Amino acid sequence: MPYVKVGEENSGDIDIYYEDHGTGQPVVLIHGYPLNGASWEKQTRELLAAGHRVITYDRRGFGKSSQPTVGYDYDTFTADLNTLLEHLDLRDIVLVGFSMGTGEVTRYLGAYGSGRVRKAVLMGAIPPFLLKTDDNPDGVDRQVFEDIKAAVVADRPAYFKDFLNNFYNVDVLGGTRISDEAWQNSFITAVGASAYAAYACVDSWLTDFRDDLAKIDVPTLLLHGDADRILPIDATANRLPGLIADLRFEVIPGGPHNIAWTHPELVNRHLLEFIAA
Repeated sequence: MPYVKVGEENSGDIDIYYEDHGTGQPVVLIHGYPLNGASWEKQTRELLAAGHRVITYDRRGFGKSSQPTVGYDYDTFTADLNTLLEHLDLRDIVLVGFSMGTGEVTRYLGAYGSGRVRKAVLMGAIPPFLLKTDDNPDGVDRQVFEDIKAAVVADRPAYFKDFLNNFYNVDVLGGTRISDEAWQNSFITAVGASAYAAYACVDSWLTDFRDDLAKIDVPTLLLHGDADRILPIDATANRLPGLIADLRFEVIPGGPHNIAWTHPELVNRHLLEFIAA
């Protein structure tokens, strides 16, 4: 299995697990919390069939990557991504992020520029800025995130059960667009992640990406479900037009947070059309 070293913690290396398949223009897929790179299976298959090289990886703390107790911030997440892109020497990339992964896409383009990147995709976006502040009155009160951290500490599996029910809008889509077995697969993935990462990542959600967004100079596709309960569209995606210079925005009707799983027929169509354009 391929790994790339991105750092050290005490006596141990911090390694990122990745998969690299196919040939053609590279598409790098960055997963959401609390999943891993394998969660892109419904997109990977279609991208490979369309003639693309597809790279997935597990964020530190998740999947098969190392589980350190350091580095759960977007500067470090993005440095991990940059190390992987340099290790593989990827060019002409389509950089695709879902949920937390949209933070890496945005911060990467803001910090490292678009020299390696041809296009970007934000799916279930976390930018521009979730935290309510004096200059961001449409944000969310900090106490909401403190309560999330408290719930993770009190009973992490129980928190993930509630989180995933809203991740997939199970009360509406259960049995049709999300099976019990697929939900269980996500739950097993979530509880297998680092307990430390599950807690520490919450603070990263409060990152202010507004300056990064202004630096995005590649065509960008924004996909968001209008029934997203994790990152509601009015607090996130609906605020992005005007903040990214070249933006195409597609709303997925009835889509929950993880539209990549529940609505692949729409997500994949928009994704492939955008890449090919």
